[in-house]
Amino acid sequence: MATRSIDLTQILRKGISLRARLGLAALVSLAIVVIFVSNRWLTESYTETTRNQANLRIALYTGNLVSELQRNSVVPILLSRDPTLIGALNSDDYSQVSQRLISYLEEIGAASLLLLDRDGRAVGATIRESIGSNHRQDPYFVNALRSPDTVFTTWRSEAGAFKFTYSRKIELNGQLIGVIAVEVDLHKFETSWAGISDAVLVTDSEGQIILATAPRWRGKTEEQALAQVSAPSAIERALQFTAKWAALPNEAYFLGDAVMRQEARIGFRGWRMASFTTYASVRARVNGILALEIMGFAIFLALGFYVMSRRAQSRSVAFQIESAELRQLNTALQREVAERQKAEKNLQVAEQTLAQASKLAALGEMSAAVSHELNQPLAAMKTYLAGAMLLLQRNRAGEALSSFHRIDDLIERMGAITRQLKSYARKGGDAFEPMDIRQSVSVALSMMEPQLKRRHVRITRNIPRGPVMVMGDRMRLEQVLINLLRNAVDATKSVENPQIDILLSGGDAAVITVRDNGAGVDDLDALFEPFYTTKAPGDGVGLGLAISSGIVNDLGGRLTARNGQDGGAVFEVELPIWNDNEEITQAAE
Repeated sequence: MATRSIDLTQILRKGISLRARLGLAALVSLAIVVIFVSNRWLTESYTETTRNQANLRIALYTGNLVSELQRNSVVPILLSRDPTLIGALNSDDYSQVSQRLISYLEEIGAASLLLLDRDGRAVGATIRESIGSNHRQDPYFVNALRSPDTVFTTWRSEAGAFKFTYSRKIELNGQLIGVIAVEVDLHKFETSWAGISDAVLVTDSEGQIILATAPRWRGKTEEQALAQVSAPSAIERALQFTAKWAALPNEAYFLGDAVMRQEARIGFRGWRMASFTTYASVRARVNGILALEIMGFAIFLALGFYVMSRRAQSRSVAFQIESAELRQLNTALQREVAERQKAEKNLQVAEQTLAQASKLAALGEMSAAVSHELNQPLAAMKTYLAGAMLLLQRNRAGEALSSFHRIDDLIERMGAITRQLKSYARKGGDAFEPMDIRQSVSVALSMMEPQLKRRHVRITRNIPRGPVMVMGDRMRLEQVLINLLRNAVDATKSVENPQIDILLSGGDAAVITVRDNGAGVDDLDALFEPFYTTKAPGDGVGLGLAISSGIVNDLGGRLTARNGQDGGAVFEVELPIWNDNEEITQAAE
């Protein structure tokens, strides 16, 4: 028993190890799937958020830029109509002009204001160092002289920075007296863009960069700036690999060379704005969540190992307890084996006694069956003998001879019954032959005729004109029908107008129906059990229906009973129909 306990422990330990490996593999697989799906979903989600933020920023940038340009575009119109400036240009007294322009500058928010006379000399300026300088060749002065309206000029200074100037000529009585120039401060936006976005640039209608967060980009096209000038590493990688984040977000991101480029139309003189945004923030946020997920799975794994260790300890204790219990069971089993060996010896003696008792019971049952089956022809012989004696007394010897012939038939039938009872216990079928059920019904009625007449029982027969063929034993089937008719006669003893109906139908199966108008059957379930009877003591032993049911089963059919709707009992014998094709098939086999 100790060896058995050790083997059981080893088997259980191997089972636990297998389950642990499967659980670990399942957890790792789940972690990989969850992390992969989370990475993809979070990357796409944060990418979309970053893209929306970039779109919102570029819309805000372009709006601020256009608003600044529009706000400064009306300043030259207002200043060209200022009486102080017109008077100074007309009288050549410019002592108060610069102070006047400085006061306007604080309200307007422009980069600088410049008043030029008709020769292009600066006579007033917000930047005092500019007073007296000559601007006759500057493009904004030339463009103002050529146009009756306010003109916008983008020009580049000697330092390389782009200047954005609104200029308008000032006239008095149709005569040119000067030009007012308003420099728009757009470079302040570059500073604000550099603090929020990775890189922003503005190009004019010719594709030249006029504003950029990288000063060295100015004056070049976008391709030239990024190809020749050192750009931020993220933007340089974006142009080199031409990565499209929207098309391959995950792959481009993991390569580390993905940058989103957003472009928008400013709506001013064909200007366009381009914004470059890296995805470093996306990766940082995604990595943070993935780290939390990995930590969670690691905690689950640690808890699993802890639970497994606790279960291993508890099972070890359980194995020790089980080993002790198995030893106790082994001792008890040995005692039980000894007791059972002794009981087997006693059982052999009891079996021998029971076998002898079974033989005696079978002999008694057979005697009762023989007595029951012979009572019917004996009763018929008694009736025929009484009739023959009466006929002889009346000198009707011919008719008496007919009764003697019937008695002879009954004697032959009694011999057949004894032969049938000898073979009752073994399976039938040796004497089977094709037979017409109509003949068996007629013979059964003929044998029951004396009893039926004595009781004045009305017989109703419904038998087809054509033969109804089955494969069976004629004698045994007649025995069944006689039992059913006799039971029907006994069931109608207390009825004033006894009646028995016999119906024979053929189709898929041959069905013989025996119906009476007696009191019916109370217990249909026990009806076919041996020694069950509803008759008075001395009238029967309860073997007729049991024997009949066995005969019908041997013939391949079934015997059923039920109570009729209008009263009485209904017995049906159902047998399979026989045809010539079956005989041909059997012969071929």
